[in-house]
Amino acid sequence: MPRMTLETAHSLGREEAKRRLQAKFQHTQANYGGQVSDLHEQWNDGQYTFGFKAVGMKIGGSVSVEDTSVRLDCDLPIAAMMFKGMIEQRIRAELGDLLIS
Repeated sequence: MPRMTLETAHSLGREEAKRRLQAKFQHTQANYGGQVSDLHEQWNDGQYTFGFKAVGMKIGGSVSVEDTSVRLDCDLPIAAMMFKGMIEQRIRAELGDLLIS
């Protein structure tokens, strides 16, 4: 399965970045939860692991929150690869907006 990796710098500190990400994930789940199935997620300190199915495709990965950066590692189905650029652009924009101090 192809891998997508994104890293975004921030100046919020680890705990504030984690708090904002947790709030964003909860908001996203509340708004789009009906479009995904088999959702599983877990926070372990600064590491968030997740997996779900959307449009019949399995997606999974992790988000690592550090003092000055957030890193997303995600496995994308081959069928989603033609949308990889669009997916990356959307995630970068969302993270940029979320992690501005």
